[in-house]
Amino acid sequence: MRIVQFRITGEDDRLHVGWIEGDRVIEITHPASGLRSTLDLIQWADRERTDLTAAAQRLGAPGRSFPLAELDVAPGQADGAFLDLPLYPPEVWGCGVTYRKSAEFRDEETDRQRGLYDQVYTAARPEIFFKATASRCVGPNGEIGIRSDSSFTAPEPELAIVIGQDGRILAYTIANDVSAWDIERENPLYLPQSKIFQGCCALGPALVTPDEVPDPYALTVIARIRRGERLLFEDRVETSRIKRRLEELIIYLRRDNPIPAGTVVLTGTGIIVSAEHALRDGDIVEIEIPGLGQLRNVARRLG
Repeated sequence: MRIVQFRITGEDDRLHVGWIEGDRVIEITHPASGLRSTLDLIQWADRERTDLTAAAQRLGAPGRSFPLAELDVAPGQADGAFLDLPLYPPEVWGCGVTYRKSAEFRDEETDRQRGLYDQVYTAARPEIFFKATASRCVGPNGEIGIRSDSSFTAPEPELAIVIGQDGRILAYTIANDVSAWDIERENPLYLPQSKIFQGCCALGPALVTPDEVPDPYALTVIARIRRGERLLFEDRVETSRIKRRLEELIIYLRRDNPIPAGTVVLTGTGIIVSAEHALRDGDIVEIEIPGLGQLRNVARRLG
């Protein structure tokens, strides 16, 4: 099942929940049963020890139908409806240096015989950092941020997982871990400033249940940056190249660290955008994972 959230311009200010059937979205919002958002589905599934499909079938009430293509538009248009964040996550955590290419790139400007990030790549303990709150996240077609004090902010295309309190993977989605690489390279202790700012995390377009992702290590992540009419950058990576197993990342995240249901975990990137392709105001970033959809966002300079 693929589950989305959307809003209807001019009708109200509340969230609507729907599941995708073919090229349409069927609304299942049902406040009377407690279904006002996808977080309600996740919390119910977590509490009842079941999955999101069962939660949607139990709590949802199929109603209006919308063409998916008509929802996939920029927020705030005068009329119509638009896709929102597929989940307003209580917490978003990132995992770094889970692909060899990421370790090599982060270390290339250091003068150490063995780089700091290579040590992290080969260590038993993974790199895990706090990434965002819901207010810092954007959904499909929303605006990702370019830090005002950065000259090298870039997208990091990633597979993301949504987990319950017990660490069960409840859904998959696409993520963009937007990062100010120049700030992190200046000093690794500046990592929070590199990672956390307005519009630093994009998620979407849908929550995809595990039954539709039989092997998360058999996916292809594709990234593109468009500047005007020009395709500026394109690359891809197979998730089979990730070193850290998803269960390993979850174990370390939850060690002495209780997490709420609906926590999103970004699993790391194997696609590296070089400084010559640093984001500029107005650039379009597209991240596609066949089977999960395409996440498209426009970059805006902050400040």
